[in-house]
Amino acid sequence: MNHTSTQQFHAILFADVAGSTRLYEKLGDRAAKQAINSLLERMTAVAQRYSGVLVKTIGDEILCRFPTAERSVSAAIAMQEALAAEAPDPVRLQMRMGLQWGPVILESGDVFGDAVNIAARMSAIARAGQIITTRDTIGSLPDALVLKTRLFDNTHVKGKQDSLVIYEVLWEEEANATVFMANTAPGISSQEVAPPVLTLRYQELERTLELGGNLGIGRAETCEFVVASPLASRVHARIESRRGKFVFIDQSTNGSYVRTEDGNVVYLRREELPLWGTGEISLGEAFSEDGTHVLHFSI
Repeated sequence: MNHTSTQQFHAILFADVAGSTRLYEKLGDRAAKQAINSLLERMTAVAQRYSGVLVKTIGDEILCRFPTAERSVSAAIAMQEALAAEAPDPVRLQMRMGLQWGPVILESGDVFGDAVNIAARMSAIARAGQIITTRDTIGSLPDALVLKTRLFDNTHVKGKQDSLVIYEVLWEEEANATVFMANTAPGISSQEVAPPVLTLRYQELERTLELGGNLGIGRAETCEFVVASPLASRVHARIESRRGKFVFIDQSTNGSYVRTEDGNVVYLRREELPLWGTGEISLGEAFSEDGTHVLHFSI
């Protein structure tokens, strides 16, 4: 028997059927197993269209590997879209998905390594219909796919000293989120408080961002807010609405400088900062007297 092993870089995808326990209760063992097996076969076929290789099936879950992070994310999106388009007959099935790009060991048709463990952890974090991954995967994606992601959370994984920065891959248009206003003054209902709006200005360009929205910033034409700064990355940063606040998230190589209303300057590189009041943002370089490429924000 050949037990030779090789270490290569691959993207690992765990795709797990959500709510399988309820499905067995509703349909019975035989019908539920047939429905799940059929679903896993269809999802495997989708993965194969993106050069995915089925490593193994584990109960109601499949483990696939892909040659690039781009193909794994594209496959995961295609899987979720296919599931959403299916008629709920006898019941609509959903999947939660976890991804990770990194070095793995291929041995006897199986796959081992840190990336496998992290992908499994991401799958466990995901809810039904979600695709969850880490910054390692996001950093290996083309700009068009990076723009379909948002910062989700931080978590610790067993055996890892540092926390992992987690992202969600957005594969569908988000519905209007319910906004919960925090720190409302006594005697004033949340309905009486106007929700905050962020205004971002750069040279002659001005955009507003309301709660529930997000804004990509960079040199790429695919960004919602395009800047001409030579030191800005193609996809440099994002501003996201989160829990009633606006958060600036740097995704660049050179980092960003944020000058807040109190005059303090904060340097961010692959980090995030809640914005408040008024201030300025410089992409890729410290603030200077020139100020040609400075972004101005107000909330």
